[in-house]
Amino acid sequence: MDTIVSELVGRPVIVGGGIAGLIAALRLAPQPVVLLAKTPLAQGAASAWAQGGVAAALDPDDTPDLHAADTMSAGDGLSDPEVAIRVANAAPAAIADLEGYGVRFDRDHRGRFALGLEAAHARRRIVHVTGDGTGAAIMRALVEAVRGTPSITVLEGLEARRLLTDDHGIAGVLAAGPQAACMLPTRRVVLATGGLGGLYAQTTNPLGAIGQGLALAARAGAGLSDLEFVQFHPTALDVGLDPMPLISEAVRGEGAVLIDETGARFMAGRGRAELEPRDVVSRAVAAHIAAGHRVFLDARQALGEGFAAHFPGIAARCRAAGLDPAHQPIPVQPAAHYHMGGVAVDEAGRTSVEGLWACGEVAATGLHGANRLASNSLLEAVVYAGFVAEGVAGTPCAPPSQPRPVALPPAADAAPLRALMGQALGAVRDRAPLSTAVERLQALAFRGGPLADPALVALMIATGALAREESRGGHWRRDFPKSSPVWACRLVQWVDQTGTRLVCRPMPLPLSSQPLAAGE
Repeated sequence: MDTIVSELVGRPVIVGGGIAGLIAALRLAPQPVVLLAKTPLAQGAASAWAQGGVAAALDPDDTPDLHAADTMSAGDGLSDPEVAIRVANAAPAAIADLEGYGVRFDRDHRGRFALGLEAAHARRRIVHVTGDGTGAAIMRALVEAVRGTPSITVLEGLEARRLLTDDHGIAGVLAAGPQAACMLPTRRVVLATGGLGGLYAQTTNPLGAIGQGLALAARAGAGLSDLEFVQFHPTALDVGLDPMPLISEAVRGEGAVLIDETGARFMAGRGRAELEPRDVVSRAVAAHIAAGHRVFLDARQALGEGFAAHFPGIAARCRAAGLDPAHQPIPVQPAAHYHMGGVAVDEAGRTSVEGLWACGEVAATGLHGANRLASNSLLEAVVYAGFVAEGVAGTPCAPPSQPRPVALPPAADAAPLRALMGQALGAVRDRAPLSTAVERLQALAFRGGPLADPALVALMIATGALAREESRGGHWRRDFPKSSPVWACRLVQWVDQTGTRLVCRPMPLPLSSQPLAAGE
């Protein structure tokens, strides 16, 4: 195995080409960095698929305090209040930064931001681009900016397979592509690898989003938090596609309602109805389907002929499936959409491994708690990527040493696990399927092969879900259907020193004020 060209040795390596990774690279300029992307930029990142927008208190009737309060409410008792207010305060500047990179958010006829409403927000505070094209527009602007920044070396078609370590922490990245493998010696690595929805048979995420960053961090010794909290989006387009196209929550924000095949609006009378938090709506939809019904999102009265003008991307996806949302209800079902858990990080995005940072969906910052507030994900990615860049830039560049030897693992293959994930780790969970899943996944996670890394990620989700004997946010146990103050804590997991089993421990809130060192 050859070390890559000598001028790249020692540079910070950012793993992941989504919004978090691109922002981190841009914010580090003019310091030279390496951006490692498994696929060509903008082609494999879930960021480009984001429809909903970016949340920020921009209206005179809104404040960061209100935004933080909504974040805390959605987080169901597990969001860190200091993180929530810090991110909410940073949101208006994040929007300005994105505009500085060339993103053109929608504005009204007076030139003000056209602010949308989404579930669990008390105010209109979602900024969009062309209605439902926010993620794609942000990615286009950031990719262009990265391509035009000489200090950023983009290595496309290379996948990080292992993080290299020594007695001092991170020592490099072991990567591989279709033709060869290489080693990138460095003391500074940023994980920005995205989520894990591709582990599920029903998902709105790219199928390559299988939690590889979580496996990298765990096998390097990092602590991970909140793994059991997976958010299922209640309205994925149910026409047999894999992955399933997303029907944005913003459609419900504009008045669309959920009906069944009889035309009955089954969410009527339940709190804020279709604008209840996503976990509530997802379980209601799942229960209605389990009772033998089909579920549809009906925008005919709320939007009608104006649907395509409001949501051109969604309208195009519907038309491709033979549907006209202006005149027909849209068939939907829940699908895995976002992971609140991730690599445990502090207020600067640092993990428990020296020289390793994480930002974006791969990180657990304490913002989302048990349930992410709609449109806070892109916001968190932008804000924490900036925090991480500051930390990396302020860390002395020590020369990399000889790392511990690590064999190159094969490319991960999660396909054999997808049915199990839906059965045991879906929107509704129970002890017996969870126990079976833990037993099966334990046997796969530590024996090597293409299944090992996806199985390790799945095992961490199953371990947390089995341990947490309550229902809270994105984690709902049929056998423990209520929340409990006993479980107002985070579950932190890590691979023990033998490398053959997981350790899972509760940690008091807030996690950001606790030491992150992993150990028994």
